[in-house]
Amino acid sequence: MELGPLLVLSGFVAACFLAALTGAMFRPGEWYERLAKPAWRPPNWLFGPAWAVLYVTIALSGWLVWREAGFAGAAPALAVYALQLALNAAWSPLVFGLHRLDLGFLDIVVLWLSIVATIVLFHPIHAGAALLLLPYLGWVTFASALNLAVWRRNRVAPSQR
Repeated sequence: MELGPLLVLSGFVAACFLAALTGAMFRPGEWYERLAKPAWRPPNWLFGPAWAVLYVTIALSGWLVWREAGFAGAAPALAVYALQLALNAAWSPLVFGLHRLDLGFLDIVVLWLSIVATIVLFHPIHAGAALLLLPYLGWVTFASALNLAVWRRNRVAPSQR
């Protein structure tokens, strides 16, 4: 393989790493541990490995689209891809940093929509890249339900936080 595609793949991996970095910077902490959560919430240890696998598939998906059409040929699809990464990165600061489950839920709903849009835009360019995003969509669907469930169980006015 040529050096150019490997460098671009490194760029996609780096972009996903930057999105993941906010999750490392803004941890759940004591505030989140004190919240009422549904019984179906996965154990804490599962989130890190699940996201690690998902970020690899997200990076690979973007790279496959780039490899097929280039940045110019896939500009709208890659712009929506970048948007979903930004929305992904925003969730942890909103929820764990600001303690705003309501804003986190709004963010994750828009994130879900942007993932669907990315899949729709990726599919005609590279069907495999679109399929690689389906587990991500599934996990974010689950995470949306969890975010909503935790928010509903712990509604308080912003001034009481």
